Amino acid sequence: MYKRLIRPILFLFNPEQVHYFSFSAIRIVHRIPFAAALIRLLYTNKSPALSRDLFGLRFPNPIGLAAGFDKDAKLYKELANFGFGFIEIGTITPKPQEGNPKPRLFRLPKDSGIINRMGFNNEGVTAAAKRLKANNGVLVGGNIGKNKTTPNEDAASDYLICFDALFDVVDYFVVNVSSPNTPNLRDLQEKEPLTKLLVTLQEHNNKKQKRKPILLKIAPDLSESQLDDIIDIVARTNIDGVIATNTTLSRADLKSQQSVIEQKGGLSGKPLAARSTEVIRYLHTKSNAAFPIIGVGGIHTPEDVHEKIAAGASLVQLYTGFVYEGPAVVSRMNKSLAK
Repeated sequence: MYKRLIRPILFLFNPEQVHYFSFSAIRIVHRIPFAAALIRLLYTNKSPALSRDLFGLRFPNPIGLAAGFDKDAKLYKELANFGFGFIEIGTITPKPQEGNPKPRLFRLPKDSGIINRMGFNNEGVTAAAKRLKANNGVLVGGNIGKNKTTPNEDAASDYLICFDALFDVVDYFVVNVSSPNTPNLRDLQEKEPLTKLLVTLQEHNNKKQKRKPILLKIAPDLSESQLDDIIDIVARTNIDGVIATNTTLSRADLKSQQSVIEQKGGLSGKPLAARSTEVIRYLHTKSNAAFPIIGVGGIHTPEDVHEKIAAGASLVQLYTGFVYEGPAVVSRMNKSLAK
């Protein structure tokens, strides 16, 4: 029903407007008496075979919602009802920022992809932390970044502000240095600045009464030597894992119209699937499975989930697949995994 009826109508309108409309619709539906319970009944799979123990956390199932969908932690409880095992909010920055000028979100239906150059638009870490205090059992990750106006040499202070503000209200952290939509942010993926940033966060983390898991989200556009650096950095800083991957700058082999392909920003969806799996497999094999990997990129079907897990992912996340396939996709994935 979603792909045949609802999606064609939604895709007639501006992607960012549809995103906010969908947010409002989900919120309104959940206000109807018994609606939340019915949605959970339809979409949630409670099979014990699906649970995963990682980072000292128990994930009810391995299918998560990637960062970017619920940037400001406004809908994480409602979204969890569609069967997700965990929700990642963000990317959150210390101060609110509007992000890049609109339009900044573009669909590629012929490729089942999305190009975005949102630019970390969010209401700031204080607002998100306040909303997360109302959490009643959803496993939540906090994806953190720096403000656009903060120079790279001062980036650590921004990440620490977000870390402290969210520490009591999230279950794990993701350090985002791989978005292509904040100027010079990807420079922080280079070995020296990245090591320094992660060491700073880890030292701060280890001073807490009980530390929280820290993961690193990396770009799919890294070379093998850069991926080797990532493996070395994870070992040296003793962070808990890697999320592979963020969106790509590549535009290879796309079928959509040229005017859309030429838009600046990060590409997600099916065109990213093969490369993200390749990165997962490389990290898993070259490191001798030294750390857990959360696989992201082009996950639209149960078969895509199995592919990522076979490559070495312990958990997976989707975003564009949720947009293209609809809310039942998570249930289908979990049903396949439970078998």
